[in-house]
Amino acid sequence: MATADDRLHEACGVFGIYGPGEDVARLTFFGLYALQHRGQESAGIAAADGHDLKVFSDMGLVSQVFSEDDLTALQGHIAIGHTRYSTTGSSCVENAQPILVGGDLGPMALAHNGNLVNTQYLRSRLLERGELTESTTTDSESVARLCATAPGRDWVERIRHTMPIVKGAYSMVMLTPRELIAVRDPYGIRPLCFGRLGDSWIVASESCALDTIGAELLREVLPGEMLIIDEHGPRSESIDREGAHDAMCIFEYIYFAGAASVINDTLVYLARERIGAELAREYPVDADLVMPVPDSAIPAAIGYARESGLPFQEGLIKNRYIGRTFIQPDQRLREAGVALKFNALPEVLEGKRVVVIDDSIVRGTTTPKIVEMLRRAGAREVHVRISAPPMINPCYLGIDTARREELIAANMDVPSICRHIDADSLGYLSLDGLVAAIGLPKNRFCHACFTGEYPMPVQLDLDLVAR
Repeated sequence: MATADDRLHEACGVFGIYGPGEDVARLTFFGLYALQHRGQESAGIAAADGHDLKVFSDMGLVSQVFSEDDLTALQGHIAIGHTRYSTTGSSCVENAQPILVGGDLGPMALAHNGNLVNTQYLRSRLLERGELTESTTTDSESVARLCATAPGRDWVERIRHTMPIVKGAYSMVMLTPRELIAVRDPYGIRPLCFGRLGDSWIVASESCALDTIGAELLREVLPGEMLIIDEHGPRSESIDREGAHDAMCIFEYIYFAGAASVINDTLVYLARERIGAELAREYPVDADLVMPVPDSAIPAAIGYARESGLPFQEGLIKNRYIGRTFIQPDQRLREAGVALKFNALPEVLEGKRVVVIDDSIVRGTTTPKIVEMLRRAGAREVHVRISAPPMINPCYLGIDTARREELIAANMDVPSICRHIDADSLGYLSLDGLVAAIGLPKNRFCHACFTGEYPMPVQLDLDLVAR
């Protein structure tokens, strides 16, 4: 599915809490609120009280989905939550998570961030077990149903039995009536962290969700780790990592993660500032000001400005209330494109040579409109700088990107892209510069969208329709 605004979109955000005596549904709501940047299509919460398990989910933003009555009905001392952007399975209420399944052990709910690459195989295993009916089109349901039908005396044994055959990117939280279980794929492609709030234990896609509810970040959930939390506290088990190596998505640091999050002991905001500084060293230009495409490029623009000695100013103001709406613009507004999202500032831009910092060019449909908007507002020169290398390959591991034939950098060289977007100059950060700015070894990342070096075999040209 093409993204209308030509941006990259994350798959989902997940949150889980084991909190006796706490209003776990409300805390989960605020945790999801902090993870809203990871998905804006649907949201859901499941809660358990030791006996029963209830789920509520719907389409829309977290603030649109839940009412006070909804949260009050989700009673219990354990909860998980999910906010979704679809990468596998179409965008409809049936695919909203958490997914609820049942079996001889009772109910289990699952929420998943990531994308699997062997869904057809998993569904064939379900068919072998006589599980012919699925209520959604997501790869996540296949995992939930495989766990429910696996051999084992309890849910932990069944999950331990299932996960070695699940291939791809996954950070999952699972809820049984008595347990919170978190599991991260052996490559650690999508983030997942572990924290504490008093006597409560929490897992979340990012540490910004812990900050929002006043919890303390303890550590990352390790690649290939299963974390089980019950009345006895947390315990850790390992799943098979044979042949796997750390391969966290490098775009978490460029764009996806919230700037206030800490991943691998690195504050994302400061990493983005360093990325901007490296970009200034690689692609300096004689100009009058540095400005970001808001909001995600702001830290990189600050870093570029500081390193280059040029003043930082905002030449575009983002309309933060356009966001996710179910009201479609009419044709005239649709053609206006980025004007729906940004207001240019002629008083700042008039007669100026402008360096514009952005984090990516995907299809190349939005950037020309931004350049045009800046020129119309009076910018004399527009120099575009991208805080990532050219994206030449799709992601099959949980990010919504275009197909390869739609990626502009896969089909044009940099001078041609520069002409296409009508910029005076264009510079992309090198991969070595990006890695140096983040401050972690290159071999700890997945950078397949830049290099084509996927950490595992992938099923090419996965798409969002049911498979």
